[in-house]
Amino acid sequence: MTFRQARWREPLIYELSRKGRRGFSAPSFEEDDIRIVDVGELVPLGMARRRIELPEVSEVEVVRHFTHLSQMNWGVDSGTYPLGSCTMKYNPKINEYNPLLSKLLYVHPEQPEETVQGLLEVLYWLERWLAEITGMDRGSLQPSAGAHGELTGALMIRAYHENRGEKRDEMLIPDSAHGTNFASAAMAGFKVITIPSRDGYVDLEALEAAVSNRTAGIMLTNPNTLGLFEKDILEISCIVHDAGGLLYYDGANLNGIMGYARPGDMGFDIVHLNLHKTFASPHGGGGPGAGVVLAKGELVDYLPVPLIAYDGKKYYWDYCVKHTIGRVRAYYGNIVPLIKAYIYILSMGGEGLKKATEQAVLATNYFISRMKEVEGYDIPYAADVPRKHEVVLSAKPLARDYEVTAEDVAKALLDYGVHAPTIYFPPIIEEALMIEFTESEPKEAIDYYARVLAEISREARKQPENVKKRPVNTSVGRLDMVKANRMDTYIPSVRFARKYGREIPPL
Repeated sequence: MTFRQARWREPLIYELSRKGRRGFSAPSFEEDDIRIVDVGELVPLGMARRRIELPEVSEVEVVRHFTHLSQMNWGVDSGTYPLGSCTMKYNPKINEYNPLLSKLLYVHPEQPEETVQGLLEVLYWLERWLAEITGMDRGSLQPSAGAHGELTGALMIRAYHENRGEKRDEMLIPDSAHGTNFASAAMAGFKVITIPSRDGYVDLEALEAAVSNRTAGIMLTNPNTLGLFEKDILEISCIVHDAGGLLYYDGANLNGIMGYARPGDMGFDIVHLNLHKTFASPHGGGGPGAGVVLAKGELVDYLPVPLIAYDGKKYYWDYCVKHTIGRVRAYYGNIVPLIKAYIYILSMGGEGLKKATEQAVLATNYFISRMKEVEGYDIPYAADVPRKHEVVLSAKPLARDYEVTAEDVAKALLDYGVHAPTIYFPPIIEEALMIEFTESEPKEAIDYYARVLAEISREARKQPENVKKRPVNTSVGRLDMVKANRMDTYIPSVRFARKYGREIPPL
């Protein structure tokens, strides 16, 4: 397939602005809802801005501007996007245009409970469904991202031990864990103890040697970041619980076991879920995400408040949570991804969610079968053991023999109209390429991705210098990564640059 991405010399929308240009749209409210008021009635004149600094552009300019930007971008609607451990599944359009969502967009977060009974009912049942899926008892919908959920869980663990008068300040984390686990534990005040892997699994001997009366818990992903199911999870649970610690489940990889295994049945006490991964809400920047936290047993008493309760007549906010860590987010949490996850679960049903897991696991293992004969890539650790949701290839042979790195492979993939996988993670694998197709990708897309990796390997062996120049077909070519990561090269905005006398790069 020939791929050429658009290259527009697109100005900022503020630079398109010309005084007096306007766009128009028909009001969506009923006529009875509209009341013409003077701005002075709503905003004290002393607080009103003299000028609203919004760009003045016509409708056609807006449409063309954002169309051009979208053509120079890449997303799950554009093509294959197999970022490992990110679960970049297709976001169903029924979620985007569902009447339920449109009716809830205008709810004010401070409305009285009796005026938002429908919304509270939706969120109540979403929490109950997620608890059933994970084997937990109750949950909080407040956390707005995965790492936010991790921090919430870590704070609950800290509060639990403090309430018992125990000085437990060590959090155990496998060396294959997501990087945010280490950061979240440290942010909650724990000393992080890294547990090494053996053949891709948690090393039980190392775990037994690490637990002590200072162990607060372990943060674990299952399946792990290699796509392997931690086969000794019940023994891990016993080791940590016998030492007085708790088990925290990082739900980033739930898509590999949903419907077949539940974290609660494995011994986990607290779970966080990424609704923007497993439950098909869109990803993005910490805003649209949702990192729901669930707990079981006595850990329920440490969840953030308020929880949503039902007394048989009405739904209401319940602040009576005995040892709560307090709020971790204002109001309801991020409503939009919560509603989209509700719609997704309702439309899929229990069997549909189970089928999604089956398809995701099948996609991964079919891809592995295609890659076993491709020269230049290895599958480290338990190569003959089937993976779950994802697989990590190593480009170490290409780096060793031809000086073509995992980053070079990732850049070259862009030239073929597919997105690169996660690279250099987990750090226990050299030249890692972490690939997760999810259930969304058809067989043809997986075949194409495998063929492209094979083609890049052939080019690396014959003309490695060509691979290292890629991408050449994208809107933006290869960046200077050293320069890009220097803080003094950042220009947050044209306005900032002008204010502080920075030179603005030419368009």
